[in-house]
Amino acid sequence: MKERGERIAMLTAYDFPTARLLDEAGVEILLVGDSLAMVVQGRATTLSVRLRDMIYHGEMVVRAAQRSMVVVDLPFPHGQLGVRETLRVSARIMKRTGCQAVKLEGGAEQAETIATLVAAGIPVIAHVGLRPQSVHALGGYKVQRNEQRIREDATAAQQAGAFCVLMECVPRDLAREITAMLRVPTIGIGAGPDCDGQVLVTHDMLGLTCGYVPKFVRPFANLAQQTQTAVKQFISQVRDQSFPSADESFN
Repeated sequence: MKERGERIAMLTAYDFPTARLLDEAGVEILLVGDSLAMVVQGRATTLSVRLRDMIYHGEMVVRAAQRSMVVVDLPFPHGQLGVRETLRVSARIMKRTGCQAVKLEGGAEQAETIATLVAAGIPVIAHVGLRPQSVHALGGYKVQRNEQRIREDATAAQQAGAFCVLMECVPRDLAREITAMLRVPTIGIGAGPDCDGQVLVTHDMLGLTCGYVPKFVRPFANLAQQTQTAVKQFISQVRDQSFPSADESFN
């Protein structure tokens, strides 16, 4: 798709029905993101999500996907505990879920790990720029402006064998430069329109997010409002006894 100039669509999925809908709609990549800690579990960061959580949700998404590639995040701190531990956990994720790839935060410092996973037959997406698992070390959720570091991370990830590089909260001009520089595709989130593809958290994209919504998010629907309207109608019709009707009852 990169060679043909076709843009790649990636969205997060954490359960069977959502994954089935996204798959049928034509999304190329379903990401079982560690963002489920925040989106599904109501946590403040991604750091608390457990390996068994990722496997549990990954299994559901893989069962739903008929055409989409399914990628599962390596949860903190398993991607930071050395090559052997990362290989062990990545293999476990792939065997248990049936996913096609894993996503690993980091670039240059993870080059040996990426190369080891790829050599073992585990495809890897590298995540550079803002890395949510390092949010405290990076000083919070903000645009990453260390251009040389990001270039080095993206280049090292490609050289180590990553088949794709995800760039988060990176200035547009830098993302365009790196996209042109790399042979492998780039996926952007808060990295401007010039990446080879884009990813969003599905709940953000559908307008289901409670509270803060990042600048880079465009809600394509307002399902939160629609859901509340439907629920209020249900409550009202239960109370006035118009639901269930005769047609919705058994004789």
